[in-house]
Amino acid sequence: MLKNLLKKITFLLISTMFLSLLHAETIQAGQEDNSSTENNKTDIFVDNIVSHWTGDLDGMIKDRLIRVLVIPSMIMYKVDKGKRSGIFYELMMEFEKSINKHYRPKTKHLKTNVAFIPVSRDDLIPALLEGRGDIAVADISITPKRQKLIDFSDPLYSKINEIVITGPSSPSLTFIEDLAGKEVFVRPSSSYWEHLKELNIHFSKTGLPEIIVKPAPEELEDEDLMEMVNAGLIGMTVVDDYKAKLWSKVMPDIVLHTEIPIKKDLSFAWMIREKSPLLMKEVNAFAKTHKEGTLFGNILINRYVDKFKFVKHATSKKEIEKFKKVVVFFQNYADKYDLNSLLMVAQGYQESQLDQRKKSRVGAIGVMQLMPATGKEMKVGDIKKVEANIHAGIKYHRWLIDHYFKNEAMDELNKELFAFAAYNAGPNRIRSLRKAAAKRGFDPNVWFDNVEVLAAEKIGNETVTYVANIFKYYVAYKLIQEKKKKKDEIKESLR
Repeated sequence: MLKNLLKKITFLLISTMFLSLLHAETIQAGQEDNSSTENNKTDIFVDNIVSHWTGDLDGMIKDRLIRVLVIPSMIMYKVDKGKRSGIFYELMMEFEKSINKHYRPKTKHLKTNVAFIPVSRDDLIPALLEGRGDIAVADISITPKRQKLIDFSDPLYSKINEIVITGPSSPSLTFIEDLAGKEVFVRPSSSYWEHLKELNIHFSKTGLPEIIVKPAPEELEDEDLMEMVNAGLIGMTVVDDYKAKLWSKVMPDIVLHTEIPIKKDLSFAWMIREKSPLLMKEVNAFAKTHKEGTLFGNILINRYVDKFKFVKHATSKKEIEKFKKVVVFFQNYADKYDLNSLLMVAQGYQESQLDQRKKSRVGAIGVMQLMPATGKEMKVGDIKKVEANIHAGIKYHRWLIDHYFKNEAMDELNKELFAFAAYNAGPNRIRSLRKAAAKRGFDPNVWFDNVEVLAAEKIGNETVTYVANIFKYYVAYKLIQEKKKKKDEIKESLR
């Protein structure tokens, strides 16, 4: 218990020390701040920081620390090589200024600081209730179920509709009833899941087949699921309309079904614990001048969509033909080295779109994009030939796991995810990131929402995107496999 407490204190100290370098002026998107005045800030009173604390704003002002729980995402809160950006990042920097204006510090360098604590979406409310943070800032709708657990501030965004998003591999939709019997992918922790289940109750009463609500991995954010719909990896999802409109600018193949909302007139707001009237007063005052519809809110919301390295249409007819040509090699060698064949196919698609002809500028070859020297070390034949290339890539993946992660307290999925990260960034770098993650209070044996946070912060988003894309392709291939299995079972039952 003491060890975990020390980890939490160390994490908060490092977060606070980093944030103490930030300027108290408005931060421009994508720019790193270099104020020499703020660089000379003294550390926050570490002795007053505890792992679980549930007081009100007066205690936060005394400790000069407000802990903000955030969910890492491409536009809401992002860290890339130490540079922090995002809609919620900028909002909280403005909130920090507001707090210090209303509660003026005794001296210039002893201001109250905001410290960001990244958490997974399904851990957001539990972390707030347990006192691991003071404010939860996320794009989460106000629902009666959530209001039973925590308090919401006045809304920062209102009149939100939850809408269906379709793409190139989706069935056509005209009416809400067209969803009957169709698959829709959403996270179980989301309000979308809750509202689709409510719609199913209505469908049952009217004699319609229920919507097949498929659980999406909690690691995937709304923009990830929209990206997968855009690429034809999954058929349908549900998201808030304002997000869909934002992302449709860079995802040309998604269709926004604004005319058939799943739920209407929702709002999202910041979350705080009950019995925090001082903090609630400050947050509500801030919301009035910074919410959507204000000049600041409108500028901020429209600033953050840019070009990203999106996943491709791995499940189109053309791409599935590629998949069929090489899948036997992946299955054989994944079985030989006790690995997940679909994860290995997903890596192959991320590396080369399963194209053996591909050669990189630095000389990497084939489906698995192996350097000739690495291929030679694997001793499986000529990696210019597709089977040997796949064999060598899978064998090398096994070697990475055995040499760096075999005896670690990880589940099998995380061992493979860490091996992908090591494949991309180098095993020694990943080892150092795991050590840094442990010191910061993250789980060094879990990639998503833990070590990946440090990877983004220390080395940038290339490796984070690499592993995330492999995971998305894996989810898509797994769905294809499940559908095929179901069809085969139906055919077998008809014999």
